Amino acid sequence: MSCSTCALTVNKFLEKRGLQNIRVSLASGDVSFENPGDLDKKSLQKGIQDLGYTVVGEEAPATVRRPMNKHLKRFLFCLPFTLALLLHMVGVELLMLPWVQLVICLPVFVTGMLFFGRSAVKSLLNGLPNMNVLIAIGSAAAFVYSLTGTLFGLGPQYLFYETAASIITIVFFGYYLEDASVEATQRSLRQLARTQKLTATMIAFDDEHQEVLFPVESTQLRSGDLILVRAGEEVPADARILWGEAGVDESILTGESLPVEKKGKDSIIGGSVLVSGTVKAQVTAAADATVMAGIVRMVRQAQGEKPPIQRLADRISAVFVPVVLVLAALTFAGNYWYDHAVAPALMRTIAVLVIACPCAMGLATPAAISVGLGRGARKGILFRNARHLEAFSNIRQVVFDKTGTLTTGEFAVSQWRLHPDAGISPDQFKEIVFSLEKYSGHPIAKSITREWKFSPGGQRGAIRWQKVEEVKGLGMRGETKEGDIYWAGSYKVAAGLSSEDTHNVYIVGNNRLLGWIDVRDKVRQEAAGVVSWLHERGIHTVLLSGDRQKTCQDVASVLGIQEVLAEQSPEEKLQQVTRLTAEMATAMVGDGINDAPALARATIGISMSDASKLAVQTADVVLMGNGLQQLPAALGLGRHTFSTIRWNLFWAFSYNVVAIPVAAFGLLTPAVAALAMGFSDVVLAANSLRLYAKKLV
Repeated sequence: MSCSTCALTVNKFLEKRGLQNIRVSLASGDVSFENPGDLDKKSLQKGIQDLGYTVVGEEAPATVRRPMNKHLKRFLFCLPFTLALLLHMVGVELLMLPWVQLVICLPVFVTGMLFFGRSAVKSLLNGLPNMNVLIAIGSAAAFVYSLTGTLFGLGPQYLFYETAASIITIVFFGYYLEDASVEATQRSLRQLARTQKLTATMIAFDDEHQEVLFPVESTQLRSGDLILVRAGEEVPADARILWGEAGVDESILTGESLPVEKKGKDSIIGGSVLVSGTVKAQVTAAADATVMAGIVRMVRQAQGEKPPIQRLADRISAVFVPVVLVLAALTFAGNYWYDHAVAPALMRTIAVLVIACPCAMGLATPAAISVGLGRGARKGILFRNARHLEAFSNIRQVVFDKTGTLTTGEFAVSQWRLHPDAGISPDQFKEIVFSLEKYSGHPIAKSITREWKFSPGGQRGAIRWQKVEEVKGLGMRGETKEGDIYWAGSYKVAAGLSSEDTHNVYIVGNNRLLGWIDVRDKVRQEAAGVVSWLHERGIHTVLLSGDRQKTCQDVASVLGIQEVLAEQSPEEKLQQVTRLTAEMATAMVGDGINDAPALARATIGISMSDASKLAVQTADVVLMGNGLQQLPAALGLGRHTFSTIRWNLFWAFSYNVVAIPVAAFGLLTPAVAALAMGFSDVVLAANSLRLYAKKLV
């Protein structure tokens, strides 16, 4: 597709065929839709090809060569003929002969009409004229006018073969530059897509049960296959390590440059790189179900979405070509009425036709979105929809869940007390606690045993229980050979022994309170810096949690969060987010599962997700790998992308508002107009590419 009206043409055709939820991305060339009527794909493909477009297939379109090279070949073919025609302007007598100019111009004109003319006719038959209509009419007008002068010997004032050739040649060059620019905006996505197809070393077994290694394409791997990955190699698919240890570079997913140490049973992600070590692993997902494939699909889907700011540009693009044709007709009539000369009026009309550029308006948003989404994907920031890039520009409030968002979800012992009448030493107390809690799978129990596993002299001794069990709703109960009974559990096990009900774990031995333990959820190291960054930019912060008021208040005090809403059920969370969103544009950051309704109700729902899960389906934005650390970058990327879109649209509109009158008054030749039209798209792409270098935080 070469312009925004191409995308609109394809969209309109698919709508007529009854398809739904259609997304056509001019920047990437991707088209997606829902097919409720189960229409035959071959008939749809033929219909699109009848419109003048080439369907390259469904497999990894990012790896298919775009038509950039074809435009370059056409340009290089036309260039010598066009330069020869321009030589008559410096006094080469042979080239001043009309019939010689006709012969030289003819190959260029035929080449141009085979592309621009054919595309123009098909778009007119479809009822939605595209940019090539203007180019075809402009170059054809110059050629026919010149041919008339040649046939009837009307003199050199009728010869504009060089104009016809220059328009075609320069527009081919402009299309080449446009394609090259669009390819540059797709750079990050292509880099991600390339990781989906590489050579893997598969492990099999021969008749004697000996390992045999052989190479296969990663796209052939299936869940359950065994693979060998050596240092320096890319991981070919999502897998779980069975043997070996390695340092893994996951920067392609998380943006984090430091290697992550992996060992047996750990997951490794397709597309990451082993910087050290060798592992044998079992594939956990086929090529089309890997984390990387999911990321690529998510980014492509988001590229096909249109943010609200693009709707005005689309409406203008839909009527742009007919309006320009009317303006061209008025230009010819006005200039002829003023000068009473056909040649100047025709040249100015051709200049208007050629310089008008709906492509700029059509590319303004897709180019910026492609760069923004691509950079986000490389940093581990995934946008499910392009609309949310725009929505970030209005965020004035951020709501945080507590557990797993501001905190790590890992507990640590904050304080403990031995009862004065316990009759045991602190080491004995810890020994009893460790011996009971090591049999529990509860997160609090695990955190205690992890911290109290070792005594100063080595590994802590453990009591051998005659019987140990976990009693639902109470805690762990252990009985020794001597008949002593110990409990480690909630306040219920000590209800008659203490009036304090604020501690996490109570230890009771033979119906006597031995002591209690409090734990705290570890606050993420980056959380305070993120909250401070938000406050510096005037963004209000709220802690919304189902946890106790005191616990939430403590976390809020440590981080400096301005408002606390504690002890909220999922239904109450939804109500609170609805209220807050009604007051101002609100982003909510949560775990994406328990907070799913609230995430969906916020202006933007943001989830932090383990890359091996990509769990969040309700969130609008997923922060992968680095937790809250990426939130400022996500906000910055959204704002910079929206700012780029606005500047692109301003340039696109301004270009046409200024350029068309300038051409109509004869201040530009058609050749210069063609060059200006081509470079207008390059300016937009260059402005969009600045997003790669923008400082986000």
